[in-house]
Amino acid sequence: MDYDPARITYSELLDVFWRSHTPARRPWSRQYKAAVFYHDEEQKRLAMESRESIAARTDGKVHTEIIPYSEFYLAEPYHQKYQLQLKRNFMREFKAIYSANEDFVNSTAAARVNGYLGGHGSLSQLQAELSGLGLSAAGAENLLHIVHNSR
Repeated sequence: MDYDPARITYSELLDVFWRSHTPARRPWSRQYKAAVFYHDEEQKRLAMESRESIAARTDGKVHTEIIPYSEFYLAEPYHQKYQLQLKRNFMREFKAIYSANEDFVNSTAAARVNGYLGGHGSLSQLQAELSGLGLSAAGAENLLHIVHNSR
C-alpha cells in the first residue's frame, strides 16, 4: 500500500515512526538500519526537523538515517506480520484462510491482528472490528483476552 497524504500527513507519519522505534539504538547491520525515506525536499526538511527534535528531547545521538527514497523491497516472509507469527494458534487460523503466503502478507485482517498483538489499538477498537477479522470464536475470544490484559 502506498502512502496516502489524504489519510495521514507526512508529519503525522513521522510522529508514528518516532514513537515506534528506538532512535538511539545503533543498527547491527546495514540490512536492519532504521531510516526515514523522503520523496522531495519538503519531506526531507520535515524529516530532518523531526530528527533534530527527537535528538534535543532525548539529549542523545540519533542513529536513524534520513535518505532519499529509491526503491521499495518487501521484507522476507519471516519478517511479515512478526507479532502474529509468534502466536501459533492465530497463525493456524490465518494459514487456513490464506494458503498463499502473498495473500497472507497482503491481508488487512492479518495486519490488524498483528498490530493488536504488538500492543497497538484499543480494546474498544478491537471490539468494533473483531467480527471482520476472520477469526474463529475461540480465536476472537483469545485476542480479546490478550488485548484486555495488555492495556
